[in-house]
Amino acid sequence: MSVLYRPLVQSGPVRPESALTLAGGWCWFTHVERIAPGTREVIEARDMPGEARRRLTAPRAPLGQLTLDRPRIMAILNTTPDSFSDGGLHDGEQKAAEGAHALIEAGADILDIGGESTRPGASPVALEEETARTEPVIAALAARWPGLISIDTRNAPVALAAARAGAGLLNDVSAMLHDPEMAEVARARALPICLMHSQGDPQTMQADPRYDDVLCEVYAHLEERVAAAVAAGIARERIVVDPGIGFGKTLEHNLALLARISVFHGLGCAILLGASRKRFIGTLGGAPDAADRMPGSIAVALACIAQGVQIVRVHDMAATRQAVTLWQSSIDGEAS
Repeated sequence: MSVLYRPLVQSGPVRPESALTLAGGWCWFTHVERIAPGTREVIEARDMPGEARRRLTAPRAPLGQLTLDRPRIMAILNTTPDSFSDGGLHDGEQKAAEGAHALIEAGADILDIGGESTRPGASPVALEEETARTEPVIAALAARWPGLISIDTRNAPVALAAARAGAGLLNDVSAMLHDPEMAEVARARALPICLMHSQGDPQTMQADPRYDDVLCEVYAHLEERVAAAVAAGIARERIVVDPGIGFGKTLEHNLALLARISVFHGLGCAILLGASRKRFIGTLGGAPDAADRMPGSIAVALACIAQGVQIVRVHDMAATRQAVTLWQSSIDGEAS
């Protein structure tokens, strides 16, 4: 295992002169947790190696025209009949168009369009069906909205069709392992791509997930996938990483990742968090129905934004926008 450096993140207008700005964003830090085999210790940030400091402090490049110097919200629009929380709400072009309009009005920075459910136990969808669920929706949306559209897919043919229709971000929960041709789509189209960690596939991932050290193992996996993407010709500044909350993790694994999610800034990439309405929120919050998990979802999103996470992927768009606006204004002491 390589040595990891987790910034102990703070925010607010009063900061020491020695503080370093985290990833060109709204947070700063003066100390880091040095994580090495058998040891975890807090050291001053100035004592980090130069490359570790550079990766933690380098401003993250925009995704298309979308800058990452403030928290961004990715709104979920599943055009599926069977997604775990919103299945059936937006399947079909008319319902998808209405859903997209509502999300845009609520202040979405990114719309994430998905045509295949990756909930635990979900079965794969034929490529033709997944494309038919997503491509027309993206084309119609791109024709009238200048914002960033993401295609949530593991399949290169679906991603290519979406890119041609107007998608500007690829969101691959398999980190290009399900379909290696995904790398070529990102490279050839010069598109940013989100690489997510998952242990197993949707049909098996929650059967019995195990790790010796979930934080270090997820970090190592994402480090390998980022290296593979770079080797395939995808620039590091076009890569986003996602620790994959709920994908092959127990409640304890999820909490361990959330508590130290700032470690993933060490990969030198923007971070995306997808925890909205996940089962662990229902378990801890006493909400067995996914639709009742909005308060817990917002709490997790704000906790991770406080650690400098640049993008939160959410179901409850309007409520999350209000929460992020008020969080930012309360931290800054002025209206955002």
